[in-house]
Amino acid sequence: MTKRIQPQQTAAFYAQAVASFGISLTAMAIGLVYLPATPWVRAFLTLGLLYVVTSTVVLCKVVRDRQEVTEVSSRVDQARLDKLLTEHDPFKVDAA
Repeated sequence: MTKRIQPQQTAAFYAQAVASFGISLTAMAIGLVYLPATPWVRAFLTLGLLYVVTSTVVLCKVVRDRQEVTEVSSRVDQARLDKLLTEHDPFKVDAA
């Protein structure tokens, strides 16, 4: 059975992703606070920002879950194939 190597993310990549998310969210929040508009407009844009953030998190989870399901099903298929190959003996003669 072949062992597949899982790609691992580095700590630097993880830190960069978290920092990028934090900086962009903070910049948008500061922009909304100092926006020269009425409070209703700011509240509407803040709700829009929160909706974008939550939908992004959900999208990330859905993509990760789909990848895991694909990986598990391919492992099951590989295990079935390995079992068939180990049980098959090309030199066995069936008695007639």
